[in-house]
Amino acid sequence: MFEHPNIIFILTDDQGAWALGAAGNQEILTPNLDQLAHDGAYFPNFFCASPVCSPARASILTGLTPSQHGIHDWIRSGNVPAEQCPKPFMDDTRAIKYLAGLPTYTQILADNGYVCGVSGKWHLGDSVQPQQGFSYWRVIPYGGSDYYGAPILRDGQIEIDDRYLTDVITEGALDFLDRYGQGEQPFYLGVHYTAPHSPWDAVQHPEDLRRRYADCPFASCPDEAVHPWQINSAPRGVGARRRELLTGYYASISGVDRGVGMLLAWLDAHDLREQTLIVFTGDNGMNMGHHGVWGKGNGTFPQNMYDTSVKVPFIAAHAGQIPAAAVANGLFSHYDLLPTLLEYAGLDAHIPPALPGRSFAAALRGERAPAHEHIVVYDEYGPVRMIRAARWKYIHRYPYGPHELYDLVQDPEERHNLIDDTGFAAVVAELRRDLEAWFCRFASPERDGVRQPVTGKGQTERVGPEGGGGTAFAADWYYIEADGTPRLAAQ
Repeated sequence: MFEHPNIIFILTDDQGAWALGAAGNQEILTPNLDQLAHDGAYFPNFFCASPVCSPARASILTGLTPSQHGIHDWIRSGNVPAEQCPKPFMDDTRAIKYLAGLPTYTQILADNGYVCGVSGKWHLGDSVQPQQGFSYWRVIPYGGSDYYGAPILRDGQIEIDDRYLTDVITEGALDFLDRYGQGEQPFYLGVHYTAPHSPWDAVQHPEDLRRRYADCPFASCPDEAVHPWQINSAPRGVGARRRELLTGYYASISGVDRGVGMLLAWLDAHDLREQTLIVFTGDNGMNMGHHGVWGKGNGTFPQNMYDTSVKVPFIAAHAGQIPAAAVANGLFSHYDLLPTLLEYAGLDAHIPPALPGRSFAAALRGERAPAHEHIVVYDEYGPVRMIRAARWKYIHRYPYGPHELYDLVQDPEERHNLIDDTGFAAVVAELRRDLEAWFCRFASPERDGVRQPVTGKGQTERVGPEGGGGTAFAADWYYIEADGTPRLAAQ
């Protein structure tokens, strides 16, 4: 293998694992991503560390759980200092480096000879200042925006770009490749799309992308009664409104697919496929009517841990190194990524000790899985925690519940909660014991999510010794007035 391979890490926002042709969805049009899965390895059982963006993204970079890094909800405040904030209704008065003091794999790569760049969504605080090893920094200063007229940070200044945001992010990625893709240093490029996050209104997405779904029945998205825990601020609808929203969601993913095709074409044109690891994943899952929910983990209150919220797409391809058309059926998590990427990059000596995840670099190379391959994954969203094995899933809500138990072999769609069936009491006891032992081992007492009043409505301050005191979590839904239409702030 190339001693230190280039890495392109493509990350989408709110893409359910089901929303991909390679996953068996015959309605969504993702030919470039499907081909990437055919060229490399597809992971059908990959999980986020938390089913909302900022905690999930922090876990990807640090290899830590939210109860270790302290980001438990989407970052609502701390993105941009007030004097540089072009949109004061975003509720920002200062910039907070939420990852300060935490090791990240991008910083480790940069410290060991990689040139690192990011184009797109950051949403981990202080968006104006490059950090965590990135020297190329073209980011969206907030967690999201409309798809046209989005703010973009270029050369330290926030500009409004009237073009389609997905294309703007792809353009930034290609600009990085043109500058650094053929240099003497290996490169790491993060391509962080905001798609397919809302808004999904017809005016938000190009007609050529929307037209692809003019005749789509959207049978891949259940049309069910609204879940009783559904929050009242998530975009949703019935009839023509449902079709409009689903068309926008699918069209936005096709827009990402088009951008991925352009990145792959650049690699092919410069003969760099054999020197470049390409990873594609999403930050968290998404329900588009699944279980009667519109949204991810905070699409309901209390927060949910359905597989549609916590499972994410994951593809890894590297010509000549990762076997083609491979399917890795084990259970894997985003907190496995830091050790995996560093080992794959030949920097395993720099993997921080005592991480919750383990490297699956051997699985990428098609080698026999090591004995410690995961058979269980864990998830958390504030006081809601999950343990999931191949058969059983147990969800515990601190302090009082309600709790859930699912037999995923007999009930893969999680329709029948067995928690009150006394015949499964021993299963519940064992899963709860394992869940609490794992978090007792890895959670920081000062940042433990079960001690935080996480609402799903946003985080406004660091928690732990670095915090400013008082609650760090918002208690009210925050709306943006855009063209007279109220919207929930980007999550």
